Amino acid sequence: MAFKRIYTVSLGLILLAAASLASAQILHRSSHGGTADTNPYEGQQTRAITSLSIDDVRALENGEGWGLAKPAEFNGVPGPAHLLALANEIGLSSQQTEQITKLFNDMKAQAIALGHEYIASERAIDQYFRAGHFSDRALRDAVDQAEQARANLRFLHLSYHHKTLDIVSAKQIAKYNELRGYSQTLADPCNNVPAGHNEAMFRKHMGCD
Repeated sequence: MAFKRIYTVSLGLILLAAASLASAQILHRSSHGGTADTNPYEGQQTRAITSLSIDDVRALENGEGWGLAKPAEFNGVPGPAHLLALANEIGLSSQQTEQITKLFNDMKAQAIALGHEYIASERAIDQYFRAGHFSDRALRDAVDQAEQARANLRFLHLSYHHKTLDIVSAKQIAKYNELRGYSQTLADPCNNVPAGHNEAMFRKHMGCD
């Protein structure tokens, strides 16, 4: 009986130790950005620029929107590229097409330059950590430069969305949003001012008055 009690206690201690070790491993993995079973960053450490995928770099180098203008796009203010893609469907005139093409070309040229600037700033942050010479001031400068480059790029794309409002009509914008599959609110903006918007300003931007 004594042996059985000793065996039972020993087995319990062994199981407790095993459970504690497993918990410690889970906590270690979680604290380093992973889970008990996988690391969500697996493979990203081989990127030339760790914060940007190959597709990200390609899009930035080509002056693509990179999703930066979604607040404009999804609130009924289309950008030059998509307007040109739907030129026939929304009835752009030759003059409108010419004007929007100029907007697009101007935007793209600037976006390519700013995209390269942003890529370089993110590469600099990687190089900072690879060099191993750490300084809060140097890191702050590197991060500020990267964020400023991204902000400049985002402003560029957003600003060229609202420049299109001087060229296209409210009816064309409504048709555009219908074709893009957006909400009924945007399909008829003059009669459906979105909640939270200044009605007078929204109607002015949509060319309702």
